Amino acid sequence: MKKVLIANRGEIAVRIARACADYGVKSVAVYADADLDALHVRMADEAYGLDGQRPADTYLRIDKLLAIAERSGADAVHPGYGFLSENAGFARAVIAAGLRWIGPPPDAIDALGDKVQARQIAMEVGAPLVAGTPGPVDNALEVLAFAEQHGLPIAIKAAFGGGGRGLKVAWRMDEVADLYESAVREAVTAFGRGECYVEQFLDRPRHIEAQVIADTHGHVVVLGTRDCSLQRRNQKLVEEAPAPFLTDAQRERIHTSARDICAKAGYVGAGTVEFLLSPSGTISFLEVNTRLQVEHPVTEETSGIDLVVEQLRVADGLPLSIAETPVPRGHAFEFRINAEDVARGFLPTPGPVRLFEPPSGPGVRVDTGVLSGSTVPGTFDSLMAKLIVTGATRAQAIARARRALAEFRIEGVASVLPFHRAVMAQEDFTSADTFRVHTRWIETDFANTLTAAVRSEPPASDASLVRTAIEIDGRRMALALPPELLRGLQSASAGAAPAAIPRAPVVTDPTTVAAPIAGTLQSWKVSEGDAVAQGDLIATMEAMKMEMQVTAHRAGRIALKAEPGAYMSAGSPVAEIC
Repeated sequence: MKKVLIANRGEIAVRIARACADYGVKSVAVYADADLDALHVRMADEAYGLDGQRPADTYLRIDKLLAIAERSGADAVHPGYGFLSENAGFARAVIAAGLRWIGPPPDAIDALGDKVQARQIAMEVGAPLVAGTPGPVDNALEVLAFAEQHGLPIAIKAAFGGGGRGLKVAWRMDEVADLYESAVREAVTAFGRGECYVEQFLDRPRHIEAQVIADTHGHVVVLGTRDCSLQRRNQKLVEEAPAPFLTDAQRERIHTSARDICAKAGYVGAGTVEFLLSPSGTISFLEVNTRLQVEHPVTEETSGIDLVVEQLRVADGLPLSIAETPVPRGHAFEFRINAEDVARGFLPTPGPVRLFEPPSGPGVRVDTGVLSGSTVPGTFDSLMAKLIVTGATRAQAIARARRALAEFRIEGVASVLPFHRAVMAQEDFTSADTFRVHTRWIETDFANTLTAAVRSEPPASDASLVRTAIEIDGRRMALALPPELLRGLQSASAGAAPAAIPRAPVVTDPTTVAAPIAGTLQSWKVSEGDAVAQGDLIATMEAMKMEMQVTAHRAGRIALKAEPGAYMSAGSPVAEIC
């Protein structure tokens, strides 16, 4: 290959561009309108616009991506993670266009991306499994029937999903129906398909995964384990490698099962096989992510293998650069640095990043998609960067992580840094003798005493110049223009709307229900004129790929002010309760 189109954005697009440079091939970035001045656009050798704001109009548009590949002369496509990375149709379209697909074969994506079929493959190779439905369920009644037969808790999971989206855990029978509908909505939003299946949910389990790499010559190697138990809303926040406090027998069972599942499916490239580990020691296969994982850097640090370069090698038909599972060299943590306010329930906080000062020093690596002056758009994932810390031992890595987290400064948007600092002071996580963290530890055991973030005031604007960026023949160019010129151009355009982005109205009426964040109104849970009580769930919104609940702030009768599917600014009125 000579030139790689990176069909993604943010820190992973930056990571891939750097790997392309290390491997000696050119990189091509793509960007939504909001990403015009993003770091990944600057880092790539070329960059082309996707003409749109929403994921559905940009990074999920196969036709636009292939057209840019042809226009730029790219001969390969790397999908990163998320978006189309696990879409077999995209992989087939890339291959049909005569391009190299830097990922697993489409048939393997189909087999393992279908969670039901993946369970069947796991059963065939003898991997450990809990009880589950034989296929996708058709309605909430089938979910209720499974719960009555096998007991609670149960997990309702998107059959074609991953990354925690489209996953709901029911602990009570009266919430099963609503959670099923919510899982279907999230699955449709994130993956374009709403099929869900059900399985038993292990209470208070750890989340353990094995990193696999396979080539086109029949070699499948497990590079080690990771623990990803620190999660909120089924989204990982902290990961580490190798997974601590496993017995030799548990680690071997996980390695063997992961290798056998991938070999059975004819897997090629980087992939992750995930398991749950109960407090009693029960291991259960969870799913296979047929792509590069967000947390791949901790495996890179402990294995010595550059996974993205290895992906490029495999796509070029070269054999793996490693023949067997390596002995871990030290211990590594990864902290996801999301633009979220922990004290407000990990509420996403898009906006301008006024200051971004990452740490450095021995054992510290930062993979980022933002810099000081960048903007975190509200239409995409809240991940800004990843802090990866490595030490010779787990204890040294913990000490370095505390130091690095103390050094890290972000201003302008809220971040999860306060949470990470608090976690690294928790014996449940940092003890040398035991590990008490599980996938619901944040919800059940973590005492969240953190204060809500205070948003910084935006800096005074420079009245002398308006700065932006434009694309000329695949190259991003900085542009600065006097504001008078822009105003003149606007007035010369017949009927042209002003360029300023309208601010959300300030809600002062006590009867008004304000949108808690910028996002899409997914559905109403009440009808026009219904009587509601304070705290009742009245609507759901989707922001940064997460579903959020809107509740009544007072009792009364509700008047709806927005239609499902409408994009709402933070603070704008969605309803009135009188």
